[in-house]
Amino acid sequence: MSATILLVEDNEQILRGNERMLKRRGYTVATALTLAEARFCIEKQIPDAIVLDIMLPDGSGLDFLRELRIENNKLSDIPVLLLTGLTTPEDVIRGLSEGGDDYLAKPYDFGVLLARIEALLRRAAQIPKTLTKGALQLDIVANRAFLDGNDMLLSPKEFALLLLMVQNEGRALSAASLFQAIWKLPQADNSAVKTTVSRLRGKLGDRFTIDNDRTESGYVLKQI
Repeated sequence: MSATILLVEDNEQILRGNERMLKRRGYTVATALTLAEARFCIEKQIPDAIVLDIMLPDGSGLDFLRELRIENNKLSDIPVLLLTGLTTPEDVIRGLSEGGDDYLAKPYDFGVLLARIEALLRRAAQIPKTLTKGALQLDIVANRAFLDGNDMLLSPKEFALLLLMVQNEGRALSAASLFQAIWKLPQADNSAVKTTVSRLRGKLGDRFTIDNDRTESGYVLKQI
């Protein structure tokens, strides 16, 4: 089955040209001229990758990107290539900081665009679907965690925190780094991290705990 690419672009000439070329290479393509159309497309079918313009008639593509990364678990891991006329280094940094996986400025060569889409799809295919640590099993696709086979009923932030802890086993993660990775906001809020850690500790029961390391530089997941 071919991968599905969602193109979000308000320049219809660019949109139709990219759609035509991608279809010739065997991809299934959905198209949207606005963010509203993009949301409708995603409700119908979750794409395997998104090519996203930033300047759109009904809002910023970066706001849409934040929706994907922060507000919707099912969509948070979709690879997103930002394809835009904004070309300064600051624009690129902002786009990648907001959760973009790659950035390509207009004008561009279609061969480069195709190569970057294929690279994103390859990386996404290599991401493991489940992760296990002792009695813990994390379903990365569904964003659900199980302890001894029982659903822990984690909130999105709790799951993201636990996933980071398991992926960084034995490594102390600072509150600031956790906040940036999970909330994706520039100003750290240590109280939000502490509250989420406290709730997660309660759900881990007596099998695991999250401790401050001896130097007080961060949090570490430990199996009891």
